[in-house]
Amino acid sequence: MSTPLALKIAEATRDRQISVLRDTPVHARGIETFREQIAEISTVKQLVENRDLYVFVMKAFDLEDQIFGKALMRRMLESDLNDRTALVNRLTDPRFREMYLALGFENGGTANPNTGNPAWQEGIVDRYLETVFINDQAAQNEALGAALEFKRKAAAVETPLDILKDRQMGAVVRLALGLPESVGTLDIDRQASLISSRLDLATLKDPAAVDKLVRKYVILSDALDTSRASQNAAVQLLSTTANGSFAPLTIDIGAIQSVPSRPYG
Repeated sequence: MSTPLALKIAEATRDRQISVLRDTPVHARGIETFREQIAEISTVKQLVENRDLYVFVMKAFDLEDQIFGKALMRRMLESDLNDRTALVNRLTDPRFREMYLALGFENGGTANPNTGNPAWQEGIVDRYLETVFINDQAAQNEALGAALEFKRKAAAVETPLDILKDRQMGAVVRLALGLPESVGTLDIDRQASLISSRLDLATLKDPAAVDKLVRKYVILSDALDTSRASQNAAVQLLSTTANGSFAPLTIDIGAIQSVPSRPYG
């Protein structure tokens, strides 16, 4: 199945799929445990020491690959966002900061005004289910997962650095804009300048504009993936001449928008 078609199906069936996930025993148990126990958590130490809650929260913020790093997570959540040298400000992966802000621990991780709030609790549950849904799609088609994740995060983008610090978002934008992979080796300020010159970041607040950008990404992603290129409608159309004869087509993204590269730094 082509990625553009898979994206349409995933979006059309999203609510139904998430409903099924919610009722799946393994996820239903995790959600029930979270709802029953999270209100009792007021410190970072308590969260990290409660295995079930800790794992649930880590999965909600797509940090399952960091579950083993309890000491790091505790230090990060207990750090002071207003201190530029604090761990939360030094970790480059945006998932950590998102988690820090969403959980809302205060006073060095010794208090939390959110955990007893039912609305906040349901927000974390919704985030958990959305993350599981996207990861399930990505397991079947990496480009599809990247497209869905980009759509989830796009509205929060304020600067080119918000895109560049997220490896997946950066890949989506570079391909959609026709920038070659070599752009990733440029100085970060140069990369930011290139993105700003080709993409009006304000349009990322517009779902229609985001849809258009994501469609470009999935079409080009399939065109570059030889296992999917034959299923890509754009490639099929471009590969068929007016008289119906077939002409193989090679797409060189570097030629679409070449950008001189220079050594990093």
